[in-house]
Amino acid sequence: MPSLRRLLPVSAVAVATALALSSCAAPGDEAAGSEVVWAIEGANLSAGHMDPQTSQLDVSSLVQRAVLDSLVFQEADGTFSPWLAESWEVAEDATSYTFQLREDVTFHDGEVFDAAAVKANFDRIVDPETASAQAASMMGAEFYAGTEVVDEHTVRVDFTQPYAPFLQAASTAHLGFYSPAVLDESADQLKAGGPGITVGTGPFELTEYVADQEIVYSRNDDYAWGPGGQEAAQFETLRVSILPEAAVRAGVIDSGEADIASQLPPNLAAELEGVTVDTKEYPGLPYSLYLNEAYGVFADERVREAFSRAIDIDTAVEEIFYGQFPRAWSILGSTTPGYDASLEEAWPFDPDAANALLDEAGWTETDAEGYRVKDGKRLSARWIAWTPVPDDRTALANAIQSDLKAVGFEVVREVLEPGAYNEQYEPKTFDLTDWGFSGIDPDLLRSHLHTDGFQNASQVSDPEMDALLESAVATTDADERAAAYGQVQQWNAEHVAIVPLYSPAFITAVGETISGLAYDLYGCPLFYDVTVE
Repeated sequence: MPSLRRLLPVSAVAVATALALSSCAAPGDEAAGSEVVWAIEGANLSAGHMDPQTSQLDVSSLVQRAVLDSLVFQEADGTFSPWLAESWEVAEDATSYTFQLREDVTFHDGEVFDAAAVKANFDRIVDPETASAQAASMMGAEFYAGTEVVDEHTVRVDFTQPYAPFLQAASTAHLGFYSPAVLDESADQLKAGGPGITVGTGPFELTEYVADQEIVYSRNDDYAWGPGGQEAAQFETLRVSILPEAAVRAGVIDSGEADIASQLPPNLAAELEGVTVDTKEYPGLPYSLYLNEAYGVFADERVREAFSRAIDIDTAVEEIFYGQFPRAWSILGSTTPGYDASLEEAWPFDPDAANALLDEAGWTETDAEGYRVKDGKRLSARWIAWTPVPDDRTALANAIQSDLKAVGFEVVREVLEPGAYNEQYEPKTFDLTDWGFSGIDPDLLRSHLHTDGFQNASQVSDPEMDALLESAVATTDADERAAAYGQVQQWNAEHVAIVPLYSPAFITAVGETISGLAYDLYGCPLFYDVTVE
């Protein structure tokens, strides 16, 4: 277990000490020497995922939000407010976005944040040599025409066609900003990250990093450009402890060794006492199964539909997640703009229907173990999963395998290390895989269902779907966009490329010593107004 260092237990002595040090503290510092310990899972950060511009893992943005600011901030109601950009104009056809930048922002290394810095970061993201996937997609990918430095503090981002999601993309850490000096001198080290490498304009500076153990962020005393006008933090150190085991994270918040613990499973969160538990449902694509329709048994749409109807999703999700995560009916979660509620109850658990579909598909014989057979071959699908797998998802997988076995469908599951997983993912030599994908704009479906989508694990290639997604991303009218994404969701319900299972939530436990913790729309903690008693 990684060690936890707790500098100041909450006590009158600690408060007195902090007050005694206040004479040498930075402006706005009301608790010099104070520390917040935040326990997270942190899986795979050390495997080259410290850079949100190149990593698609949520954990990358989760931790580096402390360092990387954005042009705009997305409010709880979905609107946008100023951050590093004081104001902006969107062309009527959404082919260009012009930002007027603040003039008082500096990076942690002293570099000035200006229009050239914006251009350097955006150009780096779309450079093929960067090998960015998600961030490049959020930049519009092939729609990105370039970033123009209009003057020192004015920058314009152009697209070759209307690109409606860009303002939302510009509010995320994936499109946050590194110091231009880092991009010039150390860009190849950003995936590994560390002090002097992960350099942004954020409220905290990354000052220590021990892979697989902890990341230490120190307060940026000069910070004065928070999205709500916030200035330097009210505590000095944010110590992120990487604790992969959920039980350990629950244990350290319960014992007081950590002030905040995130990524908790519902069962452990329910057992905690004396802490506040905040649950924020992820927007985006629910935790789902991706059926490879260009490989093996799932090439037959009847088999895909039978697979989806044979799983008792309601019972499994209710029992495994203690009723705290809703069963998913669509490839957009219910908190995502454009969610189509008409799909609720549209494809319930129905083993009789599953059996009829498999009979129709020709899987009518059975072998000695009770599995269906056609032309001497067993009805079997191989499921590859990326390690580590939380215990609750293992339980869900077991339930799915049991349900499928009841209709004579074998599911063989392999949990693989990242390297072994990629060896099979890239050539798409698997039948199904699994993940959830958070995002606020429904354009995220383009990466999963478009022929050229970078996360098209189902290998969907359908001109109708491509046209729908291309139309939706180029439409600026909100109602028209919602209608287009409604059609996308209906398409999946009919063709079953993706089987949505449940909408996970980001669960964070907050100790009684912490006040003022806020969250972004992804459920990630924001520390601007946090105070430590």
